[in-house]
Amino acid sequence: MIQVYEYNHQNELIRPIVLFETDDEGNYVIPDQCTTIAPPNNPSFYKAAFDVKKQQWYESATQEYIDSLKPAPRPPNDIELLKKQNALLSKQLTQLFAIFKGAESK
Repeated sequence: MIQVYEYNHQNELIRPIVLFETDDEGNYVIPDQCTTIAPPNNPSFYKAAFDVKKQQWYESATQEYIDSLKPAPRPPNDIELLKKQNALLSKQLTQLFAIFKGAESK
């Protein structure tokens, strides 16, 4: 029994396959569009593809595709909103006090 890795017509990884059958000489018959070379066990690979000439896997995902997988930013929660409002109000009060102090000194 051996494991091979199937790839599609664009050489992108489809799935691993376990082979049990052998030919008359005891050799495993590896189907077309398959390789015994395992794709990298690397979390930074998003869309592994196989380079048949170089006999190695490479990243085929575009940056746009990778970015599309990232979750959208969460909206601010109530506490974050209150902190921003508090900071804005504090700034406005400081500006008002500065205006009144300037008016009093004249």
